[in-house]
Amino acid sequence: MTEGCAVASVLGMLEEREAAARVRVEGLREEAARLAEVLEAAEIELDRRVIAREELVEALAASAAEATAVTEAEQETACSPVPVPGSTVPPWRDGLTVSVLAPDYQRILGVLEERRSAGRGPAKAKEIAVGLGLGTTPAKVEGVRSKARRLAERGWLLQETSGMFSAGRRPVDVPDAGPSA
Repeated sequence: MTEGCAVASVLGMLEEREAAARVRVEGLREEAARLAEVLEAAEIELDRRVIAREELVEALAASAAEATAVTEAEQETACSPVPVPGSTVPPWRDGLTVSVLAPDYQRILGVLEERRSAGRGPAKAKEIAVGLGLGTTPAKVEGVRSKARRLAERGWLLQETSGMFSAGRRPVDVPDAGPSA
């Protein structure tokens, strides 16, 4: 009889372990289903960002093509200098394209245009710096903030009272904007 009790108790232990294993498997199945939904949402977001970047590249290419089609007479009146690092930021006006800006300024505009096309709102200088791949060191963020403010002062960007920047243009009368880079 003692042998029968030992077998029954071993059988009971195995049944308990089996029940615990079933509960664990069910929990893992539920977690896998949840992670599949999260993965699907992340893939959709990635696709949107790829499309936004491709659209921006196409728009910038079209803008560059328009800029090269401007006649020499229009170029003289528009004062469209070849953009170089440290060059001036002219006040924005109708017909002026981003190609007149230095590459750093064009990249800042590109980050904010991408955010807008992705349905996201204004950005802080720190977010723009991250979008440019510069990181979050104070020196890099302040450099971006300075350039973004300059673009906002000249009408290339919109700056909110909170200090956040968004894509958008507005004509600006800047008397003697000076050689500020």
